[in-house]
Amino acid sequence: MSDSEKGIGVGILGFGTVGTGTVKLLLENAEHLRRRVGVPIRIRGIADLDVGRDRGVAVPEGVLTTDGFQVVRNPEVQIVIELIGGTGIARDFLLEAIRRGKSVVTANKALLAEHGPEITRAAQAAGVDIGFEASVGGGIPIIRTLREGLAANRIQAIYGIINGTCNYILTRMTQEGKAYPEVLAEAQKIGLAEADPSFDVDGIDSAHKLAILVWLATGAYIPPKEIFVEGIRDLSALDIAFAREFGYAIKLLAIAKEKGGGVEVRVHPTMIPSDHLLATVGGADNAIYVKGDFVGSSLSYGQGAGMRPTASAVVSDVIEIARNLRGGGVGRIPPSGFFLHDRGDTAMVSPFDDVRCEYYLRFQVVDKPGVLSKIAGALGAHSISISSVIQKGRKEESAVPIFIVTHHAKESDMRAALAETDRLPDVLDRTRMIRIENNL
Repeated sequence: MSDSEKGIGVGILGFGTVGTGTVKLLLENAEHLRRRVGVPIRIRGIADLDVGRDRGVAVPEGVLTTDGFQVVRNPEVQIVIELIGGTGIARDFLLEAIRRGKSVVTANKALLAEHGPEITRAAQAAGVDIGFEASVGGGIPIIRTLREGLAANRIQAIYGIINGTCNYILTRMTQEGKAYPEVLAEAQKIGLAEADPSFDVDGIDSAHKLAILVWLATGAYIPPKEIFVEGIRDLSALDIAFAREFGYAIKLLAIAKEKGGGVEVRVHPTMIPSDHLLATVGGADNAIYVKGDFVGSSLSYGQGAGMRPTASAVVSDVIEIARNLRGGGVGRIPPSGFFLHDRGDTAMVSPFDDVRCEYYLRFQVVDKPGVLSKIAGALGAHSISISSVIQKGRKEESAVPIFIVTHHAKESDMRAALAETDRLPDVLDRTRMIRIENNL
């Protein structure tokens, strides 16, 4: 059999939702892919612990196995696709494939965020390619956008809605006025949220993805532990309603900004102007808004998860690597998009305490004269000035909320001010604070 008839052999590790979608795409669009690459892409192995379950797709005979290393070591496999997840055995499989001179594709954002430098150094030393388009944004081609399409630009800022579960929850809370626990339960019922949703709702997933985006924007690595992370558990329908009254929508944003010689990185609920494009991104969709020094603003939008969009991203990497294998262009573009960079292997992260932005504050207070002036005094003592105030109170209520939006202030000053206001005898509960981004 000639090389053109043999084609490019792929091995798939993990036959879950994304693995099933990937197999379906490779089989259903086989002729289309052959025309794109010039030779067939053939499935030579699929490894999963459960090979008996019906996935609704007929796989070639003899390719299923429970032994992932059998797939990795198969001489007919030239590209290994890792769709297992986690940072344990998935790392072992990828490194073994690379040692054997095979190019790899992964959708594993946690693995790349935690062990990216190790894996990419191994790939470059072995002279193989690594594709990871599916690791951020599902079917949105944001990896290629940053690595190639916007490569001429210094990336000044990134604002990302990059967790579909959180965006779905916040969209439902905004549109229907429902409380977080109720919407979370509904998201779990339809399979959009995990039984343990912590990885999503506590912002960890978004932080992993942000670390990858910053790596592509700067060429330097940021350990996820250095990213400030705050999730959406404490958001209330009341905050969302009054955000709208102030002219804002609330989104869980992953934010990176160029700052001097370093980068400011954070993930947290953020109030953004309700007429901004990001504010219109609803449901489980994702969007990444990028500012470059020459291109200006660019928005990438689409489905951030799911079998078919993620499989689309996985197979796009397979196509690119297959073309490189055929044309002898492996290693043409380094994993981060940078052959050289001037910041060392690890990016310099600006202290979170130095972040400056506007803030939304909700105080629960005793309904009596003079309380607002005490709060304003405490804020003013820490160089925080008030932009606008809404006070809702009725005579029959003993406790009422006060809503304040501030001018720009420093994070450390805001924290010190709230520590003081929360000790005031007329403030009845911990103050709710949400950061505001107006100049996206």
